[in-house]
Amino acid sequence: MNIPLIRQFLPLVIALLTLNSCIRGRDNAISTSSVLTESGNDLTVDGERYADSILNCLTLEQRVGQCFMPSIYASHDSSTINRFRKYVSDLHVGGIVLLKGDLYSAAILSEEGERGGAPMFIAMDAEWGLGMRLTDAPGFPRNGRLGPAADEALLFEYGNEVARECRRVGINMVLGPVVDVVENPEGIIGSRSFGGDPVRVANLGIAYARGLESGRVISVAKHFPGHGSPSEDSHHTLPVIKRTLNQLDSVDLYPFRRYIESGLTGIMVGHLAVPAVDPDNLPAAVSYPVIHDLLREELGFKGLILTDALNMGGAEGYDAIAALRAGADIIVSPADTEKEIRKVIEEIRSGNLPVSIINDRCRRILFHKYLVKGDDRRIIVYDDLLEDVYFGTDSLRLRLKR
Repeated sequence: MNIPLIRQFLPLVIALLTLNSCIRGRDNAISTSSVLTESGNDLTVDGERYADSILNCLTLEQRVGQCFMPSIYASHDSSTINRFRKYVSDLHVGGIVLLKGDLYSAAILSEEGERGGAPMFIAMDAEWGLGMRLTDAPGFPRNGRLGPAADEALLFEYGNEVARECRRVGINMVLGPVVDVVENPEGIIGSRSFGGDPVRVANLGIAYARGLESGRVISVAKHFPGHGSPSEDSHHTLPVIKRTLNQLDSVDLYPFRRYIESGLTGIMVGHLAVPAVDPDNLPAAVSYPVIHDLLREELGFKGLILTDALNMGGAEGYDAIAALRAGADIIVSPADTEKEIRKVIEEIRSGNLPVSIINDRCRRILFHKYLVKGDDRRIIVYDDLLEDVYFGTDSLRLRLKR
């Protein structure tokens, strides 16, 4: 692939694609230009041009939809397929989170997403590989059960292998790594984390994330600003981080700061009350002081901000509007996606929510879709799918355990 040649004609390609997408806007048919995201190629200007051009062609409903990522089981029964198609065609969602299922079903749903309009984020909680969610996928050790020989070089290789498996079935975003610094290995986060040493957590987590992103799969570090100290489970209630600002800075925030400095892409904000940052004790995922003031301004994060699943108990009583106002880009797994999208649209049309907020979030989402996908609308080959995914995984699994 001749990258300089692509870049030379990219403005013309984008102009033609933009015209085409505007003409075909009724069918939500949005294509993207073909660009390889390779080390050493600064695609920022091209990505920003693409994001602006596509944004200008989207209706308000489409822009709002881009900010939502509902969840669905990785199943290919007719009910699930129809639900998925409704998300894409009627609600114009920007992505989907695949829950439990199997490789074949994950591939089918990913390919359904490719047939939609704008490119989609196809995400999964693959903290220790696809086997975390897919019953027939390779299983690797949990992060907290890696062997003592696991180092940054091995974790980079591990992340790159997980990216290969993800791309084979059409997944382009991993909701991981977990970079919470755990106080209690038997606690809520426990073995999902790389441990209790902030430096080791940062080193291994970043190496894994770099491996993912070198394989053109977005990494999403979680759970900001750190779920390692509370004993409560945010799936059921709102934990409180009882840290001083100094403790937060030296322990919980350390891996996230390093992740940001490394130029990695995504951060998931948890449902955690942080009195030292937000005296109102709002869940972090809907807290302006946590997301805008701390994450965006103080830490300087320019990438994608995702909420933790909004249907969790720790977020009870709060909606997508609150998360968007706080600074989140993507709303993950609301209890009722259609209802939440409708509420956001109504809030904008009534003048209570500035449309500039949605434009800002949508532009950032489109920019990162350009970087990770381009026009990579591949037809997934189902022959030898299982064998291809498993190829070479036994050796890596053994080395991770040593």
